[in-house]
Amino acid sequence: MSSTPTVSLSVLDLAPIAEGEGPADALRHSLELARHAESIGYRRYWLAEHHNMDGLACSATAVLVGHIAGGTTSIRVGSGGVMLPNHAPLVIAEQFGTLATLYPGRIDLGLGRAPGTDRATARALRRTLQGGDEESFPQDVLELQGYLDRPDENRPPEAVRAIPGIGTQVPIWLLGSSLYSAQLAAYLGMPFAFASHFAPDQLMQALQVYRSTYRPSEAHPTSHAMVAVNVVAADDDASAAFQFTSIQQRFLGMVRGRRGPLPPPVEDMDARWNPAERAQVERMLAVSVVGGPDTVRAGLQALADRTGADELIVAGAMHDHAARLHSYTLAAACAPRGSKTPWTA
Repeated sequence: MSSTPTVSLSVLDLAPIAEGEGPADALRHSLELARHAESIGYRRYWLAEHHNMDGLACSATAVLVGHIAGGTTSIRVGSGGVMLPNHAPLVIAEQFGTLATLYPGRIDLGLGRAPGTDRATARALRRTLQGGDEESFPQDVLELQGYLDRPDENRPPEAVRAIPGIGTQVPIWLLGSSLYSAQLAAYLGMPFAFASHFAPDQLMQALQVYRSTYRPSEAHPTSHAMVAVNVVAADDDASAAFQFTSIQQRFLGMVRGRRGPLPPPVEDMDARWNPAERAQVERMLAVSVVGGPDTVRAGLQALADRTGADELIVAGAMHDHAARLHSYTLAAACAPRGSKTPWTA
């Protein structure tokens, strides 16, 4: 019997609002899913930050992290991620420092570089978009890390401190869908998560850059890469493909510039998209595993072997909440073995 350990599975939740329901239903479903994920062995439960989107209830990310952490007992809970350009680093340090104080040893802080919304909403959040907010991202990350680190006994106290926050050393992850965050995570010695569930094009290149240029840090002596994947699992391939059409319709709406609640599944997507739209949606959803247990097991193993991922984080928006819970149950039983590829940090 092989002694190779399984790759950890985690959950990425955008608190989708299903057509016919409202934000309260979405948030109730998130807590139910988190409790379910905890009971069947998922490692983390991360919530994304999105604003001004009719179909998502995850705008107040830190509030949601606290809600989920308070309703569970052991699973790690965090952001996947907080969009740092939208916020002052001190505010995020205070929010996540408070969360780490309330739920010690259970909070993660994933950071993204993009605003995660449209320009008008970005301005309303705080940012002018005239001073190169994204270009200040490395400095903002270091400032935020400084607020959460232990105080240096050899230096006088800082004039500004995060209270709660200082000394909590909340683990910071960098998230991205391009090479930029991979390079920065490697340079700073931080764990890295790639958003391949919607932007897979540079996945392999980003992982190679991250691993080959990684500089060990005190908190993270070796590189640690997480790969995001859409998973829709059902009792058989046909049922999973049917449920997956909700995600396909959502991405088709993105291609057409339309947002809205998560639609119910349909029998025939060909009646809804043209060939060019289909190709665009399939490219964005290329890192997806859809099928019955055997198909999902093989697909997750293939992804782990191809990427050498240390963890996989599973996105799986579905219109039917019971089907979504069942999907995560089936996926948990299909966790892949570690890659045989000799990745090096």
